[in-house]
Amino acid sequence: MTIPARVIACIVVTAATAFAQVNVAPQGNAPAGVVDSAVKAVKELGRQVELGNNQAAIDSMYPQWKDRMAIRHGSLAELERRLDGIAEEMNRNGISILSVKVNGVPRVYEVWPGKADEEAEGGINYTKWLVMVPTVTRLRIMLRDDPEPLLIDSHSFQVAISDKGENNWTFINGSDITVPDLRSLFITLPQNMKLPEVKREQVKD
Repeated sequence: MTIPARVIACIVVTAATAFAQVNVAPQGNAPAGVVDSAVKAVKELGRQVELGNNQAAIDSMYPQWKDRMAIRHGSLAELERRLDGIAEEMNRNGISILSVKVNGVPRVYEVWPGKADEEAEGGINYTKWLVMVPTVTRLRIMLRDDPEPLLIDSHSFQVAISDKGENNWTFINGSDITVPDLRSLFITLPQNMKLPEVKREQVKD
């Protein structure tokens, strides 16, 4: 049995929204608690998605990115329809999520320059925090003619964004984003920045 690539891609969209507690020091300067707050918010989003509340992924998506994703899919209604169908498609193809974990060092950036501020460094007023956290999701795929399940590790990341001082997080799924995409939203991000790796690999015995 061949699992369609679009099914795996949908799984990554869902699975990337949940991961365990960060236990490594983040790269970048941020007040204590910023990264922990971002991770806590993403864990709650992941819990909602696991419960089948896929609308939570839409409601908490970074607004400007949600607008772009809706355009890519033809409309917001089509985007919502696609996310709603993920759980059913996973079940139909014998796919389940075994675990979702942090798998690397979070990266923290100050982003989104507001109007020029002579007192701010470089005359730029950074108004938001952006936190990127690499994740690995283990998937189990039951094959029709094979009693042994296929195990896949899906590596991705989640982007969490909040206004400074508020810890009110919205999200961009890392499997959907590119550096040009992110820099078009947050022009102050480094031109040579590297995103956490996105890949899928079979778990070998």
